[in-house]
Amino acid sequence: MASNLFDLSEEVAIVVGGTGVLGGAMASALAEAGARVVVSGRSTERGEQRVGEIQGEGGSAVFVETDATERESVLDLLEIATDTYGIPTVLVNAAGGNNPNVTVSPEHPFPEISPEDWAANFELNLIGGALIPCQIIGAAMVENGKGSIINIASTSAHLPLSRVVAYSAAKAAVLNLTQFLAREWASAGVRVNSISPGFFPAEQNLRLLFNPDGSTTPRAAAILGHTPMARFGEADELAGAVVFLASSQASSFVTGSDLRVDGGFLSQTI
Repeated sequence: MASNLFDLSEEVAIVVGGTGVLGGAMASALAEAGARVVVSGRSTERGEQRVGEIQGEGGSAVFVETDATERESVLDLLEIATDTYGIPTVLVNAAGGNNPNVTVSPEHPFPEISPEDWAANFELNLIGGALIPCQIIGAAMVENGKGSIINIASTSAHLPLSRVVAYSAAKAAVLNLTQFLAREWASAGVRVNSISPGFFPAEQNLRLLFNPDGSTTPRAAAILGHTPMARFGEADELAGAVVFLASSQASSFVTGSDLRVDGGFLSQTI
């Protein structure tokens, strides 16, 4: 039985935000474990590239262009996924990012953040990043009587990270929603968990972490100094976490949990 713990060959997985660096890596990991994967996101170019890579490795995947902040778009995603592979049994909510307009700095202090920009950040990270996909795709899982939802939170959801207060608050809300749905849907056979990645270089944070010459910024140096493993994470290092939580055998009694993949960042204060 142990040899089948991480076999996802019976699963249909939707990865919302699968066009990003981290979401794409998780989509590839699910496909490698045998799942039929629907890569969802706004970028057709990056989505089709990820699908091509998965298919090139012998996996099964399709791309569906989706705006997760729009209910009709997510309804279309569910319909296409179901028509293509069947009712989804795994949902990964990996859409999100930080809006520069809500980044606090000496030039842009906290009192000057507009409510509109704050709301836009929540729309991306909470509404599209978890709420709408859970309401639509998660509801289909509940009706089907089984499923695993994996929301992507952040280490900054646990303690706010300097400068990115709106992002931290939105991701904290994702954690809270995860725990609420875990309780709400446990009796329906749907598990709801989250992953809190630490610091992984991706398109949204490269300029904050690296100078044009490739050297690390002072902020990156502070992050690495606070990370016991003294390095950034690599996207592929999320593979084990997402496959574990997706597997109905390996994590059958796990719901309402947050799995930190952060190199130890949250294990110390100074």
